[in-house]
Amino acid sequence: MSSRAAQTIAALRRGHDELVARLAELGSEDIVRTSGAREWTVAQVVSHLGSGAVISKASLDGALAGSGNPGMDFNKEVWARWDGMTPEQQVAEFPAVNEELVSAYEALDATALEQLRIDVGFMPQPLDVAGHAGMRLTEFALHVWDVNVTFDPAATVARDAAVLLIDTFGPLLRFAGKADQVDGAVTVAVRATVPDRDFGLVIDDVVELTDVPAAADAKLTAPTEYLVRLFSGRHAAEHTPESVRVTGSVTLDDLRRVFPGY
Repeated sequence: MSSRAAQTIAALRRGHDELVARLAELGSEDIVRTSGAREWTVAQVVSHLGSGAVISKASLDGALAGSGNPGMDFNKEVWARWDGMTPEQQVAEFPAVNEELVSAYEALDATALEQLRIDVGFMPQPLDVAGHAGMRLTEFALHVWDVNVTFDPAATVARDAAVLLIDTFGPLLRFAGKADQVDGAVTVAVRATVPDRDFGLVIDDVVELTDVPAAADAKLTAPTEYLVRLFSGRHAAEHTPESVRVTGSVTLDDLRRVFPGY
């Protein structure tokens, strides 16, 4: 089995190729439609991914060269440049800069995949390649969904990305989850499907993902990709699969309030 870093890079490649193909089909009216990220148009989502690609590659390049992270001033310059583009320019510029990032990941040898440490500028410790690419995949996969759902209400997060991302939400939910949106402590047995796996969700002083609970107050059954969307606030009723089921002491609407997005 390939390493988590290699799997993550493969998911970024597939996602890049699919998004570029999608963007090539869109006209000028399409790219200014409101996206799944409701405060942004499609072009603004793509711009966010484009500027993020430039910043991510700069931190990767700095790690490879030994020069470190280029710093917040660099990031601000990148954001300003992309914010100053027209929607058409934002969409046109994206494929090349994201290709550069994905290709840079793909060029890393086995030693770098295991040993390279990358300073992203806002974490207490540098990240390994799996962590750095995983952070990019989280952003990328969810924003690709934001683009796709604009044109297909039944759009899903790519399976290869969802399988990797579901394991990364634990630390994030401790501060992004809103435990005060349910009355008292609740333990939920979670049954993920496609692929199948089981774990626990505890809503108490904080929100935590846990091992399978011995006893539960409620049960949530949902596709893995929907759980990724639920935890990230992309859970509107019109985009919820019919297969999602919640039984017990909480409802799906309760869980939607616990996970408002971030």
